[in-house]
Amino acid sequence: MAQRIQSFRDIASQYDVVLCDVWGVLHNGVEAFSYASEALAEARAAGLTVVLITNSPRPHPGVKVQIRGLGVLDEAYDRIVTSGDVTRALIAEGPEKIYFIGADKDMPLLDGLHVEPVGLEAAAAIVCAGLRDDEVEAAEDYRAELSALAARKLPFICANPDLVVERGHKLIICAGALAQLYEELGGATRIAGKPHRPIYEKSLAEARAVRGDFDMSRVIAIGDGMPTDVRGAEGYGLDVLYISGGIHAQHYVEGGVTDEGRLAAFLSRENAHPKWWMPRLQ
Repeated sequence: MAQRIQSFRDIASQYDVVLCDVWGVLHNGVEAFSYASEALAEARAAGLTVVLITNSPRPHPGVKVQIRGLGVLDEAYDRIVTSGDVTRALIAEGPEKIYFIGADKDMPLLDGLHVEPVGLEAAAAIVCAGLRDDEVEAAEDYRAELSALAARKLPFICANPDLVVERGHKLIICAGALAQLYEELGGATRIAGKPHRPIYEKSLAEARAVRGDFDMSRVIAIGDGMPTDVRGAEGYGLDVLYISGGIHAQHYVEGGVTDEGRLAAFLSRENAHPKWWMPRLQ
């Protein structure tokens, strides 16, 4: 079982680099968790390098503006790396005529790339940043559309591998759920964000740009998403601080209290082995 800590301060001296998830750890899509920002700012003041690593489909300049607006402190991090950043390389490698799935706010993902958004019939690849209206739509609403695309064997480039995120007290479906459905329909996906290696390689390169080389045993990843944050970091060989109060809390939290037995059983079912856990980063 992971060890419960009361404060990030308890373990900060064991690490030089922090790769911290954003949505679910620093904010819930509506407002920032102030103690989380303060914990990272304190860690940086003590000499740690903090890279925010997020599955947002937006390139990092847009995420910086977004999280500042929600109340995340600028002092909480050195660099930001997004799934959108690393997915742009996949898009650039692929066919020029793409079928884009996402909201208008996600279009900066394509800025400066030599691609042409076209209709379904003319497309040679799919780029998915999310649902068109994630407040009302579900992945199943896209089944017929994705079936037609999968039948044509078009590659599906997924810019946000998250299945769900919290928005306030509501769970919102993300592009990862559409990628999962596309695979079930027989289609092939291309993904660079968490839990895949490209986003970790980019994040660690950004950390080296800030502080020079470091021992990988002194890198910790912080996250709340089991299939993305935890699985990705463990697959890369990193220590993990699991934030239990995020998207999986319904499995072991009742009345605001974590049942440690149920948490242990959940981690066992998920074959997950975080080194540390706490309900919220503070």
